Amino acid sequence: MKILLATYWSIPHLGGVWNYLSQLKSRLVDLGHTVDIMGYGGENTYIQVSGREKTIPKERWSAYVYSTLQKNSFPKIYSNHLVEYTEVQRYTYELAAAEFGLADYDIIHTHDVISTVALDRARPEGVPLIATLHGLVSHEIRHQLTTIHKSPTSNLARAYFDEIERLGASSADVTITANEWLQKILMEEFRVPEDKFEKLHYGFSVERFQEEQAKPTTMQTPPGKKVIIYAGRLIELKGVHYLIDALAALKERDDWVCWIVGDGNRKQHLQAQVASLGLGDKVLFLGKREDVPVLLKLADISVLPSLMDNQPLSVIESQVSSKPVIVTDAGGLPEMVEHDVTGLIVPKGDAPALQGAIETLLEDDDYRSKLGEQAREWGLQHWSMDVGVERLLEIYKRFAPDS
Repeated sequence: MKILLATYWSIPHLGGVWNYLSQLKSRLVDLGHTVDIMGYGGENTYIQVSGREKTIPKERWSAYVYSTLQKNSFPKIYSNHLVEYTEVQRYTYELAAAEFGLADYDIIHTHDVISTVALDRARPEGVPLIATLHGLVSHEIRHQLTTIHKSPTSNLARAYFDEIERLGASSADVTITANEWLQKILMEEFRVPEDKFEKLHYGFSVERFQEEQAKPTTMQTPPGKKVIIYAGRLIELKGVHYLIDALAALKERDDWVCWIVGDGNRKQHLQAQVASLGLGDKVLFLGKREDVPVLLKLADISVLPSLMDNQPLSVIESQVSSKPVIVTDAGGLPEMVEHDVTGLIVPKGDAPALQGAIETLLEDDDYRSKLGEQAREWGLQHWSMDVGVERLLEIYKRFAPDS
Protein backbone atom coordinates (compact mmCIF):
# COMPACT_ATOMS: atom_id res chain seq x y z
CA MET A 1 0.00 0.00 0.00
CA LYS A 2 1.28 3.49 -0.83
CA ILE A 3 0.40 5.91 1.95
CA LEU A 4 0.74 9.67 2.30
CA LEU A 5 0.89 10.98 5.85
CA ALA A 6 0.25 14.72 5.78
CA THR A 7 0.36 17.61 8.20
CA TYR A 8 -0.08 21.36 7.76
CA TRP A 9 2.70 21.96 10.29
CA SER A 10 6.42 22.01 9.55
CA ILE A 11 8.27 18.69 9.43
CA PRO A 12 10.08 17.77 11.50
CA HIS A 13 8.68 19.76 14.42
CA LEU A 14 8.78 19.76 18.19
CA GLY A 15 6.02 17.79 19.83
CA GLY A 16 4.17 14.51 20.01
CA VAL A 17 2.54 14.69 16.57
CA TRP A 18 5.89 14.48 14.79
CA ASN A 19 7.04 11.67 17.07
CA TYR A 20 3.88 9.76 16.21
CA LEU A 21 4.23 10.40 12.48
CA SER A 22 7.85 9.24 12.41
CA GLN A 23 7.11 6.13 14.50
CA LEU A 24 4.03 5.33 12.41
CA LYS A 25 5.98 5.63 9.17
CA SER A 26 8.74 3.39 10.51
CA ARG A 27 6.28 0.69 11.55
CA LEU A 28 4.31 0.81 8.30
CA VAL A 29 7.53 0.57 6.27
CA ASP A 30 8.58 -2.44 8.36
CA LEU A 31 5.30 -4.07 7.32
CA GLY A 32 6.11 -3.55 3.63
CA HIS A 33 4.21 -0.36 2.86
CA THR A 34 5.54 2.72 1.07
CA VAL A 35 5.08 5.86 3.16
CA ASP A 36 5.69 9.54 2.41
CA ILE A 37 5.18 12.48 4.77
CA MET A 38 4.05 15.88 3.49
CA GLY A 39 4.36 19.18 5.32
CA TYR A 40 5.91 22.61 5.28
CA GLY A 41 9.66 22.92 5.75
CA GLY A 42 12.43 25.48 6.07
CA GLU A 43 10.48 27.66 8.53
CA ASN A 44 7.44 27.51 6.24
CA THR A 45 9.34 28.63 3.14
CA TYR A 46 8.56 25.52 1.09
CA ILE A 47 6.35 22.43 0.97
CA GLN A 48 8.04 19.04 0.99
CA VAL A 49 7.25 15.36 0.65
CA SER A 50 9.75 13.08 2.36
CA GLY A 51 11.24 10.53 0.02
CA ARG A 52 11.05 12.88 -2.95
CA GLU A 53 13.90 15.10 -4.03
CA LYS A 54 11.51 17.82 -5.14
CA THR A 55 10.36 20.63 -2.88
CA ILE A 56 7.98 23.41 -3.89
CA PRO A 57 8.85 26.96 -2.80
CA LYS A 58 5.99 28.68 -1.03
CA GLU A 59 6.22 31.76 -3.26
CA ARG A 60 5.50 29.68 -6.37
CA TRP A 61 1.86 29.42 -5.34
CA SER A 62 1.38 32.10 -2.68
CA ALA A 63 1.67 34.86 -5.29
CA TYR A 64 -1.06 33.14 -7.31
CA VAL A 65 -3.23 32.80 -4.21
CA TYR A 66 -2.90 36.52 -3.45
CA SER A 67 -3.75 37.40 -7.05
CA THR A 68 -6.87 35.24 -6.83
CA LEU A 69 -7.99 36.39 -3.38
CA GLN A 70 -8.30 40.04 -4.33
CA LYS A 71 -8.75 42.32 -1.34
CA ASN A 72 -11.73 44.14 -2.85
CA SER A 73 -13.48 40.81 -3.48
CA PHE A 74 -12.65 39.17 -0.12
CA PRO A 75 -12.29 42.04 2.38
CA LYS A 76 -12.99 39.87 5.45
CA ILE A 77 -9.92 37.74 4.79
CA TYR A 78 -7.71 40.81 4.98
CA SER A 79 -9.40 42.33 8.01
CA ASN A 80 -7.61 39.88 10.33
CA HIS A 81 -3.93 39.03 9.90
CA LEU A 82 -4.25 35.50 11.31
CA VAL A 83 -7.08 34.67 8.91
CA GLU A 84 -5.16 36.13 5.97
CA TYR A 85 -2.01 34.18 6.83
CA THR A 86 -3.84 30.88 7.33
CA GLU A 87 -5.89 31.20 4.13
CA VAL A 88 -2.80 31.86 2.02
CA GLN A 89 -0.87 29.03 3.71
CA ARG A 90 -3.78 26.62 3.30
CA TYR A 91 -4.35 27.32 -0.39
CA THR A 92 -0.61 27.26 -1.06
CA TYR A 93 -0.40 23.85 0.63
CA GLU A 94 -3.35 22.61 -1.43
CA LEU A 95 -1.90 23.77 -4.74
CA ALA A 96 1.50 22.30 -3.91
CA ALA A 97 -0.18 18.96 -3.13
CA ALA A 98 -1.87 19.05 -6.53
CA GLU A 99 1.50 19.78 -8.17
CA PHE A 100 3.18 16.90 -6.36
CA GLY A 101 0.36 14.64 -7.54
CA LEU A 102 -1.78 12.49 -5.27
CA ALA A 103 -3.21 9.93 -7.68
CA ASP A 104 -0.57 7.26 -6.93
CA TYR A 105 -1.50 7.01 -3.25
CA ASP A 106 -3.83 4.31 -1.99
CA ILE A 107 -4.52 6.27 1.21
CA ILE A 108 -4.07 9.88 2.27
CA HIS A 109 -3.88 10.20 6.06
CA THR A 110 -3.94 13.77 7.40
CA HIS A 111 -3.11 14.80 10.96
CA ASP A 112 -4.82 18.14 11.53
CA VAL A 113 -7.94 19.93 10.36
CA ILE A 114 -6.18 22.38 8.03
CA SER A 115 -4.36 19.74 5.97
CA THR A 116 -7.58 17.72 5.92
CA VAL A 117 -9.55 20.59 4.40
CA ALA A 118 -6.79 21.25 1.87
CA LEU A 119 -6.23 17.65 0.76
CA ASP A 120 -9.93 16.87 0.61
CA ARG A 121 -10.12 19.51 -2.11
CA ALA A 122 -6.90 18.37 -3.83
CA ARG A 123 -7.32 14.58 -3.71
CA PRO A 124 -8.26 12.80 -6.94
CA GLU A 125 -11.60 11.05 -7.08
CA GLY A 126 -11.41 7.59 -5.56
CA VAL A 127 -8.43 8.22 -3.25
CA PRO A 128 -9.60 7.71 0.36
CA LEU A 129 -8.89 10.36 2.98
CA ILE A 130 -8.41 9.42 6.65
CA ALA A 131 -7.98 12.16 9.26
CA THR A 132 -6.47 11.80 12.72
CA LEU A 133 -7.08 14.88 14.87
CA HIS A 134 -4.57 15.51 17.65
CA GLY A 135 -6.41 18.33 19.39
CA LEU A 136 -8.75 21.28 18.95
CA VAL A 137 -7.19 23.98 16.79
CA SER A 138 -10.28 26.15 17.24
CA HIS A 139 -10.07 26.10 21.03
CA GLU A 140 -6.35 26.84 21.05
CA ILE A 141 -6.96 29.77 18.69
CA ARG A 142 -9.75 31.07 20.92
CA HIS A 143 -7.27 31.27 23.76
CA GLN A 144 -4.66 32.98 21.58
CA LEU A 145 -7.25 35.53 20.43
CA THR A 146 -7.33 36.80 24.00
CA THR A 147 -3.52 36.94 24.23
CA ILE A 148 -0.97 36.97 21.39
CA HIS A 149 -3.52 37.38 18.55
CA LYS A 150 -5.90 39.78 20.26
CA SER A 151 -7.38 42.31 17.82
CA PRO A 152 -10.59 44.24 17.05
CA THR A 153 -11.50 41.46 14.56
CA SER A 154 -10.95 38.52 16.92
CA ASN A 155 -14.59 37.47 16.52
CA LEU A 156 -14.05 37.08 12.77
CA ALA A 157 -10.98 34.90 13.39
CA ARG A 158 -12.87 32.77 15.88
CA ALA A 159 -15.67 32.15 13.37
CA TYR A 160 -13.12 31.31 10.67
CA PHE A 161 -11.25 28.70 12.75
CA ASP A 162 -14.50 27.24 14.05
CA GLU A 163 -15.51 26.62 10.44
CA ILE A 164 -12.09 25.11 9.64
CA GLU A 165 -12.56 22.80 12.65
CA ARG A 166 -16.00 21.72 11.46
CA LEU A 167 -14.86 21.12 7.88
CA GLY A 168 -11.68 19.34 8.91
CA ALA A 169 -13.51 17.01 11.26
CA SER A 170 -16.26 16.14 8.77
CA SER A 171 -14.70 16.07 5.27
CA ALA A 172 -12.56 12.91 5.54
CA ASP A 173 -13.99 9.44 4.94
CA VAL A 174 -13.34 8.72 8.60
CA THR A 175 -12.11 10.92 11.45
CA ILE A 176 -9.95 9.30 14.12
CA THR A 177 -9.81 10.68 17.66
CA ALA A 178 -7.77 9.38 20.56
CA ASN A 179 -10.41 9.84 23.23
CA GLU A 180 -14.03 10.48 24.12
CA TRP A 181 -13.31 14.08 25.13
CA LEU A 182 -12.36 15.24 21.61
CA GLN A 183 -15.06 13.23 19.89
CA LYS A 184 -17.75 14.61 22.19
CA ILE A 185 -16.79 18.23 21.51
CA LEU A 186 -16.66 17.68 17.76
CA MET A 187 -20.09 16.09 17.84
CA GLU A 188 -21.82 18.48 20.23
CA GLU A 189 -20.21 21.81 19.39
CA PHE A 190 -19.29 21.35 15.74
CA ARG A 191 -22.16 19.03 14.77
CA VAL A 192 -19.97 16.36 13.18
CA PRO A 193 -22.04 13.18 12.69
CA GLU A 194 -21.25 10.34 15.10
CA ASP A 195 -20.81 7.85 12.27
CA LYS A 196 -17.77 9.82 11.03
CA PHE A 197 -15.66 8.75 14.01
CA GLU A 198 -13.32 5.98 15.03
CA LYS A 199 -11.61 6.07 18.41
CA LEU A 200 -8.02 4.86 18.23
CA HIS A 201 -5.07 5.68 20.46
CA TYR A 202 -1.87 6.60 18.66
CA GLY A 203 0.35 3.69 19.60
CA PHE A 204 3.91 4.00 20.85
CA SER A 205 7.13 2.15 20.00
CA VAL A 206 8.21 0.96 23.44
CA GLU A 207 11.18 -0.99 22.08
CA ARG A 208 12.58 2.06 20.31
CA PHE A 209 12.06 4.16 23.44
CA GLN A 210 13.88 1.62 25.62
CA GLU A 211 16.81 1.64 23.21
CA GLU A 212 16.98 5.42 23.61
CA GLN A 213 16.90 5.06 27.40
CA ALA A 214 20.03 2.92 27.28
CA LYS A 215 22.08 5.71 25.71
CA PRO A 216 24.47 7.88 27.78
CA THR A 217 23.64 11.39 28.98
CA THR A 218 25.58 14.25 30.51
CA MET A 219 22.88 14.80 33.16
CA GLN A 220 23.14 13.31 36.62
CA THR A 221 20.69 13.14 39.49
CA PRO A 222 21.87 15.49 42.26
CA PRO A 223 22.74 13.54 45.44
CA GLY A 224 19.90 13.40 47.93
CA LYS A 225 17.42 15.03 45.54
CA LYS A 226 14.33 13.72 43.81
CA VAL A 227 13.92 14.94 40.24
CA ILE A 228 10.62 16.47 39.12
CA ILE A 229 10.46 16.67 35.34
CA TYR A 230 8.35 18.55 32.83
CA ALA A 231 8.96 17.67 29.16
CA GLY A 232 7.08 19.52 26.45
CA ARG A 233 6.61 22.80 24.66
CA LEU A 234 7.03 25.97 26.69
CA ILE A 235 3.78 27.63 25.69
CA GLU A 236 1.03 29.12 27.82
CA LEU A 237 -1.46 26.29 27.29
CA LYS A 238 0.94 23.77 28.86
CA GLY A 239 0.49 25.55 32.21
CA VAL A 240 4.17 25.46 33.21
CA HIS A 241 3.73 28.78 35.05
CA TYR A 242 1.38 27.00 37.47
CA LEU A 243 4.03 24.34 38.05
CA ILE A 244 6.56 27.04 38.92
CA ASP A 245 4.10 28.66 41.33
CA ALA A 246 3.53 25.28 42.97
CA LEU A 247 7.27 24.72 43.30
CA ALA A 248 7.70 28.14 44.89
CA ALA A 249 5.51 26.94 47.78
CA LEU A 250 7.97 24.04 48.22
CA LYS A 251 11.05 26.23 48.13
CA GLU A 252 12.02 25.55 51.74
CA ARG A 253 12.31 21.81 51.08
CA ASP A 254 15.80 20.73 50.12
CA ASP A 255 14.92 17.30 48.70
CA TRP A 256 14.01 18.16 45.09
CA VAL A 257 15.10 19.74 41.83
CA CYS A 258 12.98 20.34 38.74
CA TRP A 259 14.13 19.82 35.15
CA ILE A 260 12.13 21.74 32.56
CA VAL A 261 12.83 20.19 29.17
CA GLY A 262 11.75 21.83 25.94
CA ASP A 263 11.49 25.14 24.16
CA GLY A 264 8.78 27.58 23.16
CA ASN A 265 7.63 31.16 23.09
CA ARG A 266 7.12 31.37 26.87
CA LYS A 267 10.63 30.29 27.82
CA GLN A 268 11.94 33.74 28.72
CA HIS A 269 8.79 34.54 30.71
CA LEU A 270 9.13 31.30 32.64
CA GLN A 271 12.82 31.91 33.31
CA ALA A 272 11.96 35.37 34.63
CA GLN A 273 9.26 33.85 36.85
CA VAL A 274 11.77 31.35 38.28
CA ALA A 275 14.28 34.11 38.97
CA SER A 276 11.71 36.38 40.64
CA LEU A 277 10.63 33.54 42.94
CA GLY A 278 14.20 32.70 43.93
CA LEU A 279 14.12 29.22 42.40
CA GLY A 280 17.18 29.55 40.18
CA ASP A 281 19.12 26.83 42.00
CA LYS A 282 16.18 24.41 42.03
CA VAL A 283 14.47 24.80 38.63
CA LEU A 284 16.73 24.15 35.65
CA PHE A 285 15.82 24.87 32.04
CA LEU A 286 17.49 22.19 29.94
CA GLY A 287 16.23 23.38 26.54
CA LYS A 288 15.45 21.11 23.65
CA ARG A 289 17.16 17.76 24.29
CA GLU A 290 17.73 14.59 22.31
CA ASP A 291 18.05 12.49 25.48
CA VAL A 292 14.55 12.95 26.94
CA PRO A 293 14.05 9.17 27.34
CA VAL A 294 17.17 9.01 29.54
CA LEU A 295 16.10 12.06 31.56
CA LEU A 296 12.74 10.41 32.25
CA LYS A 297 14.57 7.30 33.41
CA LEU A 298 16.54 9.42 35.90
CA ALA A 299 13.52 11.38 37.12
CA ASP A 300 11.22 10.50 40.02
CA ILE A 301 8.04 12.46 39.29
CA SER A 302 6.62 13.64 35.96
CA VAL A 303 4.29 16.64 35.82
CA LEU A 304 2.10 17.90 32.98
CA PRO A 305 0.05 20.91 34.22
CA SER A 306 -1.78 21.57 30.92
CA LEU A 307 -4.69 23.95 30.53
CA MET A 308 -5.66 22.15 27.31
CA ASP A 309 -4.33 18.87 25.93
CA ASN A 310 -5.37 15.83 23.94
CA GLN A 311 -3.09 12.77 24.24
CA PRO A 312 0.41 14.12 24.98
CA LEU A 313 3.42 11.94 24.30
CA SER A 314 5.10 13.02 27.54
CA VAL A 315 2.48 11.17 29.58
CA ILE A 316 2.94 8.01 27.53
CA GLU A 317 6.72 8.18 27.84
CA SER A 318 6.49 8.77 31.59
CA GLN A 319 4.20 5.80 32.06
CA VAL A 320 6.42 3.33 30.20
CA SER A 321 9.33 4.74 32.26
CA SER A 322 7.56 3.68 35.49
CA LYS A 323 7.04 7.25 36.62
CA PRO A 324 3.95 8.50 38.44
CA VAL A 325 2.44 11.34 36.43
CA ILE A 326 0.67 14.35 37.86
CA VAL A 327 -1.72 15.75 35.25
CA THR A 328 -4.62 18.18 35.26
CA ASP A 329 -8.24 17.44 34.45
CA ALA A 330 -7.86 19.20 31.08
CA GLY A 331 -8.97 17.65 27.80
CA GLY A 332 -8.12 13.99 27.30
CA LEU A 333 -5.69 13.71 30.22
CA PRO A 334 -8.17 12.05 32.64
CA GLU A 335 -8.57 9.27 30.06
CA MET A 336 -4.81 8.62 30.19
CA VAL A 337 -4.29 8.63 33.97
CA GLU A 338 -6.40 6.92 36.63
CA HIS A 339 -6.29 8.99 39.78
CA ASP A 340 -4.60 7.28 42.73
CA VAL A 341 -3.83 4.24 40.54
CA THR A 342 -1.43 5.28 37.75
CA GLY A 343 -0.93 8.90 38.79
CA LEU A 344 -2.65 11.92 40.26
CA ILE A 345 -5.14 14.33 38.68
CA VAL A 346 -5.53 17.92 39.89
CA PRO A 347 -7.75 20.77 38.65
CA LYS A 348 -6.21 22.77 35.82
CA GLY A 349 -4.84 26.16 36.78
CA ASP A 350 -4.73 25.23 40.48
CA ALA A 351 -1.19 25.74 41.77
CA PRO A 352 -1.99 24.83 45.42
CA ALA A 353 -3.52 21.51 44.32
CA LEU A 354 -0.47 20.85 42.16
CA GLN A 355 1.78 21.65 45.11
CA GLY A 356 -0.11 19.18 47.29
CA ALA A 357 0.20 16.40 44.72
CA ILE A 358 3.94 16.98 44.30
CA GLU A 359 4.45 17.06 48.06
CA THR A 360 2.55 13.79 48.49
CA LEU A 361 4.83 12.03 46.01
CA LEU A 362 7.97 13.57 47.49
CA GLU A 363 7.11 12.36 50.97
CA ASP A 364 5.85 8.83 50.29
CA ASP A 365 8.43 6.70 48.47
CA ASP A 366 6.32 3.53 48.55
CA TYR A 367 3.24 5.27 47.17
CA ARG A 368 5.29 6.96 44.45
CA SER A 369 6.85 3.65 43.40
CA LYS A 370 3.49 1.89 43.43
CA LEU A 371 1.90 4.47 41.14
CA GLY A 372 4.91 4.29 38.82
CA GLU A 373 4.81 0.52 38.51
CA GLN A 374 1.06 0.51 37.92
CA ALA A 375 1.50 3.25 35.32
CA ARG A 376 4.07 1.14 33.48
CA GLU A 377 1.92 -2.00 33.58
CA TRP A 378 -1.06 -0.13 32.16
CA GLY A 379 1.03 1.81 29.64
CA LEU A 380 2.78 -1.22 28.16
CA GLN A 381 -0.57 -2.84 27.55
CA HIS A 382 -2.50 0.20 26.36
CA TRP A 383 0.01 2.02 24.13
CA SER A 384 1.16 -0.92 22.01
CA MET A 385 2.28 0.36 18.59
CA ASP A 386 1.62 -3.04 17.04
CA VAL A 387 -2.01 -3.05 18.18
CA GLY A 388 -2.48 0.59 17.15
CA VAL A 389 -1.07 0.06 13.67
CA GLU A 390 -3.04 -3.17 13.23
CA ARG A 391 -6.28 -1.31 13.94
CA LEU A 392 -5.23 1.58 11.70
CA LEU A 393 -4.54 -0.79 8.81
CA GLU A 394 -8.01 -2.26 9.28
CA ILE A 395 -9.40 1.24 8.75
CA TYR A 396 -7.16 1.79 5.70
CA LYS A 397 -8.29 -1.47 4.11
CA ARG A 398 -11.92 -0.67 4.74
CA PHE A 399 -11.57 2.29 2.35
CA ALA A 400 -8.89 0.83 0.05
CA PRO A 401 -9.79 -2.88 0.03
CA ASP A 402 -7.90 -3.68 -3.21
CA SER A 403 -4.56 -2.26 -2.02
